[in-house]
Amino acid sequence: MKKLIVALVLFAGTFANAQQEVKIDIADGIILKTLELSYEYYISDQSSVGLSALFNFEKESADFRYNEDQMFTPYFRHYFTSNRNWNHFGEIFLGINSGTKDSREYTDGAIGIAAGSKYVSNGGLVVGAYVGIGRNMFTSDSYAVVPRVGVNVGYRFN
Repeated sequence: MKKLIVALVLFAGTFANAQQEVKIDIADGIILKTLELSYEYYISDQSSVGLSALFNFEKESADFRYNEDQMFTPYFRHYFTSNRNWNHFGEIFLGINSGTKDSREYTDGAIGIAAGSKYVSNGGLVVGAYVGIGRNMFTSDSYAVVPRVGVNVGYRFN
């Protein structure tokens, strides 16, 4: 039992000391009726893993909307510089998405890449932008291409 408690404390301690970010995609909220929330965890100074969740509230009859009704996107980012404030990154992502195409509901998984840039203030404010594209892999009922575009605002904490 003592070994389990020590292991849990050490595991929790690694998360407590690592940098973490929570963000909201303001462009999706302002331009489209969608909500995208993200959480990012730094595994080193130049690498992070994260998860984004997108929920689309726009009607299907709208002139412009994401094809996906929901999308959960785990991602891995590599940062090309180690500048504390400005940093550029490349990203590999998986997009588990669902929606409706030709009156048929679908759920599919996409793999894709993205690139972006991020500014982090000394107080923890995070502002970033990225653009990418993915390809759905498992069903012909879904759209072939999955976009990954965002302008995020959030907060970095330890």
